[in-house]
Amino acid sequence: MQILVTGNQGYIGPVLTALAKARGHSVTGFDIGYFADGTPDPAVHRQVCGDVRDIAAKDLEGIDAIIHLAALSNDPMGALDPELTLDINFRASARLASLAKSVGVPRFIFASSCSLYGASGGEAALDETAPLQPVSAYALSKAKTEEALLALADRHFSPVLMRNATAYGVGPRPRFDLVVNNLAGWAHTDGVLRILSDGTPWRPLVHIEDIALAALSAAEAPTNIVHAQAFNIGHPDGNYQVRDIALAVQTAFAGSQLEFSGIANQDSRSYRVSFDKALNHLPGYVPHWTLDRGIDQVARWLGAGGLGPDRFNSPRFIRLAHLQQAMAQGLLDRKLRPASHPN
Repeated sequence: MQILVTGNQGYIGPVLTALAKARGHSVTGFDIGYFADGTPDPAVHRQVCGDVRDIAAKDLEGIDAIIHLAALSNDPMGALDPELTLDINFRASARLASLAKSVGVPRFIFASSCSLYGASGGEAALDETAPLQPVSAYALSKAKTEEALLALADRHFSPVLMRNATAYGVGPRPRFDLVVNNLAGWAHTDGVLRILSDGTPWRPLVHIEDIALAALSAAEAPTNIVHAQAFNIGHPDGNYQVRDIALAVQTAFAGSQLEFSGIANQDSRSYRVSFDKALNHLPGYVPHWTLDRGIDQVARWLGAGGLGPDRFNSPRFIRLAHLQQAMAQGLLDRKLRPASHPN
């Protein structure tokens, strides 16, 4: 299969392209290079450097499936500029899907998010029929993109909506602005896990390798099983309260301590998610990573000197800080285009 992966030079992208190559697929990468570090992706046979807002029909020639990861990646990024988040995450995604349909690409795998469920609260685990309650520009952009993709679905074009839980784990380009990795970073560098809440909100979690497996499973599945379907992606036991995540991280870092602020912060998200649909009906999707195993992976990477000369909360590992630094240095303009781009 010829697969185009947008955002292949980010956090999940290199993990996904490596798995795709291992499964015998030919991969084209498309990435603007915000987080590229000069290391080529060995799993892609062709790398296109470009802004997803400008992708053209020629970039989609011969493609059997698109796995669309490229986006401003989380809620703090969305807060940078809500309208820019809608432009990149929603409008560019809808345009890409429409273009893909027009040139005959039959399968479109969209990296959506469980953050769509927002401040749902309650003890019941939400399945894919639950009402969407986005509480951030990032989540709203995902909800609007899902709606646009479903409107394009027909017998020639099959969108698949992958509602990924909060990611964690180590890849070629690690991030530490995600809850598990962030807590591990604090435990490793300061010996104190700082919880800026009372620890009660619920979060669903999933390892980046399991996200990659789910996306490829959706690309490979028979059309009648995945056509215009949403799937919550995570581990069977993948719902945790923040305080339990912190306790699991503390266990992996001997001598570390917990600090709770004791108050709820401005992040109103709290939701539990059911992963039964993907586990039972997405062919080939068998998640391998438990939280304890994933934390151990992060701890081993940190212990082996993975941070190098940087702290875990440096711009190298924090998406918002990285882009703000690039803008401050004049490398990107306010629309996150290269400064030399002819706006």
